[in-house]
Amino acid sequence: MPNAILCKILVATALFTLPGLITPAVAHHSFSAEFDINKPIQLSGEVIRLVFSNPHSYIYLKVTTATGEVQEWAIEGGAPNALIRRGWDRNSLPAGTKVDVIGYRARGDEFRASGGAVTLPDGSELDVGSSGIGAAAKAE
Repeated sequence: MPNAILCKILVATALFTLPGLITPAVAHHSFSAEFDINKPIQLSGEVIRLVFSNPHSYIYLKVTTATGEVQEWAIEGGAPNALIRRGWDRNSLPAGTKVDVIGYRARGDEFRASGGAVTLPDGSELDVGSSGIGAAAKAE
């Protein structure tokens, strides 16, 4: 009987532990898995909203193309803690702010990119890019 109880405990422990081990591996990704370093992009548009969330922050940007098409882009950036160390805060990009963003297009996602430099209306720049293994190198 003690072996049956031990077996049940081990199975229950595995069932509760396994999802916690798998989720982080699925949730986080390398730069090259999501974005194409060979497809740099420059976007100019109006900020819809800035979202500080883990593991990445997002800038949602309304871009109007030369043909008049309005596109909503999701620009992925670093984790909130990394952005705060670079001078960002939750109020750095109020809705309606016109910005230029340099980054890299996502693989297979039409209006998503990994962000790099964000140029504000006064000409100042903030770096929104992710850092670490797999991130795109900072442009010199």
